[in-house]
Amino acid sequence: MKKLLLIGIISASIHLSAQSTKDILIGGSFDLVKTDNIKLFNKAQLGIEAHYFVVRQFAVGAGAEIWTTGQSSSFTMGARWYPTDKFFVRFRGLIGANDATAGVGWSQPFKDKFRIEAMGDFFIGSTEIALRVGASYVIKPKK
Repeated sequence: MKKLLLIGIISASIHLSAQSTKDILIGGSFDLVKTDNIKLFNKAQLGIEAHYFVVRQFAVGAGAEIWTTGQSSSFTMGARWYPTDKFFVRFRGLIGANDATAGVGWSQPFKDKFRIEAMGDFFIGSTEIALRVGASYVIKPKK
């Protein structure tokens, strides 16, 4: 009985947290803290992205970064690699800002298709660091 219960729990947790090939992840996030913010609530930076899982642990994506002051908005292209179901490494190019980011993130599933995400990014060209939070939604293809 204990083995059957353990198998059921493992199966449910894999279903709830794992992404699959051909899934689409749509999300938005905003910077909580960024090293170029001199004054609290002086400016905001937010992003919207869509990712397509080419294979279970690797997704390619595109989106936009929007700044409220200073820089103009940027188109983004990038990739995510998930060495585990909840942890990912990402790289993005920001076309418009002429910059690129490398970062890591954590994704916590809740409900069936929603996720809360926390990320840290290093902006390579401007040498800034940002911590951001967001939410995403998984679209699973029909079988």
